[in-house]
Amino acid sequence: LVDRFGQARVAVPATALAVLGSLALVLCVHHDAPAWTLFAAYAATATTPNTGGMSRARWAYLHRGDPAALHTANSFEQAADELCFMLGPVLAATLCGALFPEAGTLVGAVLLMTGVLVFAAQRATEPPVTPRTKTVASPLRTPGMPALLAVFLATGAVFGSLEVVSIAHAGGAILALQAAGSCAAGLLYGSLRPARNVHLRLLLCLAAMTALMSLPLLAAAGSASLPVLALCLLLAGAATAPTMVTGMTLVQRATRPEQLNEGMTLSVTALLGGVAAGAAAGGWLVEHAGTAPGYAAPMSAAALALVIAAAGTARRRATRAV
Repeated sequence: LVDRFGQARVAVPATALAVLGSLALVLCVHHDAPAWTLFAAYAATATTPNTGGMSRARWAYLHRGDPAALHTANSFEQAADELCFMLGPVLAATLCGALFPEAGTLVGAVLLMTGVLVFAAQRATEPPVTPRTKTVASPLRTPGMPALLAVFLATGAVFGSLEVVSIAHAGGAILALQAAGSCAAGLLYGSLRPARNVHLRLLLCLAAMTALMSLPLLAAAGSASLPVLALCLLLAGAATAPTMVTGMTLVQRATRPEQLNEGMTLSVTALLGGVAAGAAAGGWLVEHAGTAPGYAAPMSAAALALVIAAAGTARRRATRAV
């Protein structure tokens, strides 16, 4: 819909519906409504637009033909995501504790509506709508895209499992260090000149993420002190932002300009699906094996992402050789 009608025309009404769902949820909770109404109200929030994907689509449109500038923009975008990941839960918890339980949700709804309105108002940076005179194949049929989405799925599992295991092992505050490491790495990565071979760059980032994800496992298995585990999580986060930036760059290159929003949405959807699956797997592992072995889940997911990317690269080379 966004590719066909434009970001602003789709995002604003979709956000309004999502905000109404959030407000309905608050009212249902406040007035002790039946449990089924909570699910019905929350279902409306599913229309929340993928502003992250739309923002990256704008960067790709603005910096088309300038890979270095696009690399820097994607890195900044990822660093901003990590900053929100750190500050969002803290702000919500502070509001709920200092004011009233529903304050976090209410402020979140206001910020969402305000942010999308400001974002949609920037018409000069919005990619133009390209009229489709014929049926265009889905980005899923683009060579290499299924493998990329599988990498995003596995990478999402890294994030989901790491969050659940870290909260169970040491509490939520320490998890912010992983986001801090990713934020700092994203800014540093954006300042560096990127290598021309993006596929090789992705393999190196995934290899680094796999290696660094072993640090929390080793620290927890060795009954290391909390500061040591915190340092390991900080280091583990250093590879996540470069991995995401490089993966998004490949999606932007593989997707047709008139389907850029769809391509970015597919990658974010795969990532969120991986987060959900990783959280479930991490929770199951913690419950049945304990928190220390639970850190094997994010490391295994990172290794799986590396294997998938390597297989995709090998297949790409074999196809070119034929």
